Order: sequence, then C-alpha cells, then structure tokens
Amino acid sequence: MSQKPVLLVIDDEMGILDTLRILLKGEGYEVMTAQGGKAGIEQIRLGHHDVVLSDVRMPQVTGLDILQAAKEQDPMTPVILMTAQASLQTAISAVNSGAFYYLQKPFANDELLTILRRAVEHRQLRAENRQLKSDIRRRERSSPPRPIGKAKRFMDALKLAEAVAPSDATVLIQGESGTGKEVVARYIHTLSGRRESPFLSINCGALTETLLESELFGHVKGSFTGATRDKQGLFAAARGGSFFLDEVGEMPPSLQVKLLRVLQEREAIPVGATEAVPLDVRIVAATNRDLEEEVRRAAFRADLFYRLDVVTITLPPLRERQEDILLLVESILARLAQERGAGPKALSAEAMDAIMVYDWPGNVRELENALEHAAVMTRGDTVDVGALPERLTRRRKEALVSERTSTSPTLEAIERAYIMWVLQAEGGNKTRAAEMLGIDPSTLYRKLSRYEGQNGA
Repeated sequence: MSQKPVLLVIDDEMGILDTLRILLKGEGYEVMTAQGGKAGIEQIRLGHHDVVLSDVRMPQVTGLDILQAAKEQDPMTPVILMTAQASLQTAISAVNSGAFYYLQKPFANDELLTILRRAVEHRQLRAENRQLKSDIRRRERSSPPRPIGKAKRFMDALKLAEAVAPSDATVLIQGESGTGKEVVARYIHTLSGRRESPFLSINCGALTETLLESELFGHVKGSFTGATRDKQGLFAAARGGSFFLDEVGEMPPSLQVKLLRVLQEREAIPVGATEAVPLDVRIVAATNRDLEEEVRRAAFRADLFYRLDVVTITLPPLRERQEDILLLVESILARLAQERGAGPKALSAEAMDAIMVYDWPGNVRELENALEHAAVMTRGDTVDVGALPERLTRRRKEALVSERTSTSPTLEAIERAYIMWVLQAEGGNKTRAAEMLGIDPSTLYRKLSRYEGQNGA
C-alpha cells in the first residue's frame, strides 16, 4: 500500500465526483474518479486501489456490479456503496456479497471520513495478516519441521533423506506399513527445489489396474467406455513437483512397463493416445515388500527396480525405535488436543507402561489410532489404561513355550514350539527371530497371530 491511501470514487453525477474529490484530497487521500459504472470497472481492472467508493444506482452497471468486479480483482479491497434510495433487500444483497459498508445519501462528511478510515485500517490489517502468513509459510518451507524421532536408525534415514532432497534423484522408501513413508516423502519434497509445486500421491494397491492406469497417465476422450472427455494424468498434474507412488510393489506388470518409460524417457502416453506427454516430475516410491525378493520371484521387473533403486531409504519399525515412543505420544496427544480445541491429555503411568511394552505391528499409524481412541474415551485430562484399545492391554497367560508337551506332538506343535523358542532366545525381537528362522517377518506375524487366537480359544 502507498503512503497515501488510494481511493477510487465512482458515480454517474460529475458534481458528486468533484465534491468528494475535493473533500477527500483535503484529508490526505489520493483520489481517482470514474463517471459511471462502466468507466469504474475499467479503472478497477487497470490499477490498484485501496478502497472503492461507489454509487449503487447507475445506468447499465450498478454498484453491485462494481462490488463484484472489485472483489474479483482483489478480494481484500473494501468496497463502500452509497445510495439515495436505500432498500433493505439491496442492503442485504450488498453485505452478503462482501460490501464493507452500505451508506445512505445524504451523509455527513464526518460519517464518510470515519468509515473510510476504518476501511483503510481494515485493508492494512488484512494485508499485514496475509504477509505474516506468507512469511510463516516461507520459513516453514525453508526449514520444514523434521519428522519426530531420535533413534539412530531413524535419524540415519532422515539424514539420507536430507542429503538426497536437493537433487532430482528417484528415491525408494522401504519399510513396514505405518512407519511413516509418506511423511518422509513429503519431507524430501519440502526440502527440495520443487517445494513450491504440487506434491501428489497415489496408492498403487488401492485401485484396479484400469483405473490406476487412467489416474496415473490420463486418457483421451473415447478411449474406453465412460471416457467422455480428456483427462490429465497425475504425473502430468504434478508438473514441476513430486509424485509419491505408495506401495509400488503392488503395481501390475503391464503398468510397470509404462512406469519404466516415465523414469527413462520422462514422458507418458495417456490411455488411447498416440503421442507422449513430456513430464517434469520427481518420483518418490515406497513399498513394504522386499522388491529384490520380488524380482527373484519374477513378480517385479528387474529393470524397473534398478530405476527406482537410485537412493533407498529404509525406515525402521516402531518396535525398534523404543526411545521414540514417548516423543511420538506427546506429539500426537498435542495434535489431537489442538484439533479438538482442548487442553492436551496425559497418560497415566500404567497406560504408558502398556504402550511401551506393546510391539506395535501397525507402527506409528497404529499408535496414532490407539491414542485417538484413548482420547475419545477419556473425559478428564488423564488417559488411564482402561481407555486404550483392548489389544494393548491383553496379556498372554501362557509362557512362550509350554512345559506341557504331548507324548506324540504334531508337526504344527513342533513348529510352534521351535518358533517360540527362537523368539524367546532373541528377547522377543520378531525381526531378528524371523531372520534366525529364515522366514519373512510378515509370515512370522501371521503365525504368531494364529497362535494367539488358539490361546484365546
């Protein structure tokens, strides 16, 4: 805003324009005038005005048209409407459309000057507020908050993310479901030179093959039943930004070929099209699968894996980040309190113990859901153990390996006893136990879940 506030006065009577120009210039305003609504809209579109003062009843173009044009040009511009023939309906319409004030002629000069001062102050406050928000967003982009955690393996993963972020290198993030792969992907984006452009994402396992292809690459009108218009794909929509392919290991083989083209040629062919669309997008992919094993089983293309595997970041499961659990609990409870407009809740000692000894197969996502459940179930300020989901508080009543053995044990019983023995020998660490057993951790989890169900039967 200039040192002198700029006023645009619009009226179809030249005498009123001359009178207001003399009055307002004498009060220190810079005044521009326009005779008639058509000329007023032209002035609005040509230049910047801090406040618009307009008559309502003018031929062809009314004050309400002026109001709409001013708001389209700059929503922050206060518009004061004047009329000698006030009607309740017009006044209501003006206020609902965003008029700053509805002034009835004739009016006292002091009344007009008071309203103008308030309008100028209102614009200044809104401009300052917008600038403040812009400064905050700029500071957040230049130094975005780090994902929460201090465990060494997690910190090593973040340091690698920070190192690769400024480049355009393709990143593959590995980790179990719920470990925060998308959080780290967004962190990479906000640290990159692409942070001003979109960050888009899609779960490759959540859509059918046909729908996934259309969402990723777009399609042309008539390419299949229901394609009534051209559609831009998400790769193209993320132009200049980053695209996050979650659970890329679930992508069907036919689409793996097309994704390979995106990575190699930086272009994509929409469904039904004959020409490729150039792409400017950084790819960040994530998976909870062992893609090297998938390649060995011929379930994932080797050439695509090597294109994705430029920089690999592996996120540890929450059970291997014990020192981070308290930090995450405090952060999640604070966020939940802010969302509900209430004071933050605290965990009782018993509730905290239950959270610390639980192995969190669902990782950080499961922790968030458990705390949200507990917050909803707690009326006071302290979350007791009874407010936690039942699975956190359930205790096994049997020892890891029962001392009672059958004289003729079944093969399943022997397998179970051996698994429990290895698990006990590894101090309950399921990942190390799976390595010792030579099986995938997900297989071990399924077996343990079945055993637990048998115990409860």
